[in-house]
This record gives sequence, C-alpha cells and structure tokens, in this order.
Amino acid sequence: MRNSDRSIRAPLFGPASFYKGALSIAIPVMLQSLITGMVSLVDNFMVANLGDVKMAAVNAANQVNFVYFIIVNTACMAGGIFLSQHRGAGNREGMQQAFRFKVIASLILSGLYFTICMIKPEFLIGIMVSRNSAGQAIIAQGAIYMRSVAPSFIPFALAVAFGSSFREIGQTKVSLAASTSAALVNTFLNWVFIYGNLGAPRMEVAGAALATDIARCVEIALFLFWIVRRKPGFAVPVASLFRVDRKILTEVLSRSGMMLFSETAWVLSETMITAMYNSRGGADTVAGMAAAWTIANLFFLVFGAVHTATSVIVGSTLGAGKLDEARTKGRWIMSGAVIFGIGIGCLAASSIFIVPVVFGNLSDSARVMTKSMVLVIAVYLPLWTLLNAQFALSRAGGDTTMGVYVDVGVTYLLFLPLAWALSALTPIGPVALFGWAKLTDFLKTAVAAWWLRKGRWVRNLATPGS
Repeated sequence: MRNSDRSIRAPLFGPASFYKGALSIAIPVMLQSLITGMVSLVDNFMVANLGDVKMAAVNAANQVNFVYFIIVNTACMAGGIFLSQHRGAGNREGMQQAFRFKVIASLILSGLYFTICMIKPEFLIGIMVSRNSAGQAIIAQGAIYMRSVAPSFIPFALAVAFGSSFREIGQTKVSLAASTSAALVNTFLNWVFIYGNLGAPRMEVAGAALATDIARCVEIALFLFWIVRRKPGFAVPVASLFRVDRKILTEVLSRSGMMLFSETAWVLSETMITAMYNSRGGADTVAGMAAAWTIANLFFLVFGAVHTATSVIVGSTLGAGKLDEARTKGRWIMSGAVIFGIGIGCLAASSIFIVPVVFGNLSDSARVMTKSMVLVIAVYLPLWTLLNAQFALSRAGGDTTMGVYVDVGVTYLLFLPLAWALSALTPIGPVALFGWAKLTDFLKTAVAAWWLRKGRWVRNLATPGS
C-alpha cells in the first residue's frame, strides 16, 4: 500500500486526546495573539480619538510595516522548520544552528528596513495612499510615526526569533508571558505619550511610536532573562552566535529561499489590494478599513496557533522518522482547523457590535465601512484557517514549493488581475472590491490540497540526505 493511500484512508478526525494535546500548544499562542490584538485595539482606540487623518496615517504606516513583519516572520519560520525537526531527533547542535540562522537573518533584514524607513518614509506611505483625497495629510503624519517607530525594528526581530524558538520546543508560555508584559507596557505608555498624561508632553502619533519602542525593549529583556534562566536547547552564547555550520546554513537557505519568495509575493499582493481600496475615498476609507483589520486581528489568532501546533506536532513526528504517523496527524489538524475556523468566524461576525464603542470618534461613514468589512472577513475565516493549516503542514516537512503555486501562481495570475479590473472598471466600494477578489482563495485551497496529496512534505530533515 502506498503512503498516499494510507493518508486517504486515515480517519478524518483524530481522537479527543490528540486535539487536547494540540490545544495545549495552541492556547498559549492564541492567548498571546489575543492580548496583542486587544492592545492593538486599544492603541487604535487611542489614536482614533485624534481623528480620521491621524488614525489613517498610523495604519497606512503599519500597512507598509506589515510587509517587513511578514518577511522577518518567514525567515524565522524557515529556521523553525529545522529547529522543530532537530528537536524531534534530539539533535541539540542542529537546534542551535537553526536558531543562529533566525537571529542573523532577522537582524540583517531589520537593519536594512530601519535604514529605508529613516531615509524615505514618505515614499513608502505614499504608495498606500497616493490616490486618496486626503493623501498628503496622511503621508505627513505617517512619516512622523514611521521614523519614530523605526528603532523598534531591531528588538522586534530578536523577539520574533526568541519567541518562535520557545514555541517550537513546546515552551509556549514563555512567549505568552513576555508578549503580555510588553503589551501592558505599550498600552500604559500610549496613554502617557499620545495625550501627554503624567506630565509627559503630548506627542500624538509620535507618542504611539515611542510607546512601541520602549515596549519592544521590555519584551527583549524578558526573553533574555528566560533564556539565561531556563537554558533552552536552542540557546547559544553571544560569543558563538556567528559560528554557523555552512552545511546546515546552506540547507536552511535552500528551503527558506522559496518560502521567502512566496510569502513576499503574497504580502505584496495584499499591500497592492490595500492601496487599491484606499484610493476609493478619503481618510474615512483608510481609517474605516484599518479599524476593521484591527478587530479582525483579534480572530486571526487562530492562524498562529495552527502553525505552531502543526510545527511542534507534525515537525517533531517527522524528525523522529514516523512518516506515516505524521501524515495521519496532518489530516487530523486540517479537519480540526475547519471546525475551529467556523467557530472563530461566528465570533468575528458578532464583534461588529463593539464598533460604535471602540471607534465612536471615527466618522459615521468610517464606522459603517468597518462593520461591513468585519462581516466579509468573518465569512472567509473558515477558508483561511484551512489554508493556513495546509501551509503549516507543507512547511513542517520543508516543502516550500507549494507556496509558489498558491501564493504566486493563483495570486498573480488571477487574484491581482481580478482586483485591478474591479478597481479600474467598476464603481464598487472598497469592501465589495475586497470581498469579490478574495473568492480566488477557494482556488488556493484546492491547489494546496492537490499539492499535499503528492506527499512531498513527508520528509525527515533531521537525518542527513533525507
């Protein structure tokens, strides 16, 4: 019997004990994301009190920063594939080499992006709002925010490398504790610096950035404390950080290159459609759509949870050489992800009732747009959760080619042309533009399912030559 046949005949859902174990890994990740999302919601609530233009400026800057965030997370995800599998094989040296890759790659990427943001933030923000009727005002405020928040990029990169490594060895509560502490610091300092409380100067958008800078430093300090105290298997002395094994580095780069290409292609496509719908109105459009994504991020916690649980469970199983067992567990994760996505989607739809409370200072048109966009996102959440599970499963075995077919193939041959046609040839609003263009995600899941059935992800990367 072929392995693919065994996978097809495996039960669609696993036993309760399997999902209990998966949830024990996923829940701390979801709590971390929930806390971060709640803080982002509070941040946006505080900035929204400054009006549509300043709310739009901060979020336009963060839409550009999102590209950087995804690229850094992808570099750490690539290293994490090897860290998880070497953990399953009990190879401490392999874990350390994967960790070195994460730190070095993240620092290089962050240094480059920091330089760009300090030199020419107006150009970056202008890409997002060039055709918006309030574009110049948004760009001016956004540049102030971006230059002020740029110093947080280096500690952010280290936090991603440290936090993801703790999650990949199953110590998810460490990341939760560090991120929660940083989030609380960020919220308090936003109140202090945005409005000028406790004797501080009123800094408005620059104050929001300063609060982020300080909070990131707090997060790094906590991660370093836990590394020194717990001495996790991936940890290396600072003096030996650059002692990279060229063979392992080459292997990680060969796997990560394709992943980085597909993820960059995806995030650029998301940035392009954001620029398209930002152009259909004024500051109320940018602020309303940004408010919707702020609420939606509370529910996107399921994506990180699925990725982490898959990396730990399936990655470790593959690293231990239990390939058929990994296939079965992967099937169980995807089935569970759909059910999970339906539940999260229902919660997201009900969240529209908080819009008048949290974003009461936005214009009426901005709030209407926020509610409509949240409902569209809620409908898509089950599909997106499955798609994230498919990607996580593929990458757990080091198969990064799937992303080229899905994120490059479908996105650039169908999604972007459709979005452009709707933007250029029809008068539909930004919410409808997004909703119709995202129908192409159904094809993405079909292509991903076809690719996974090939079984190319079923590999033990911890064994040389596999």
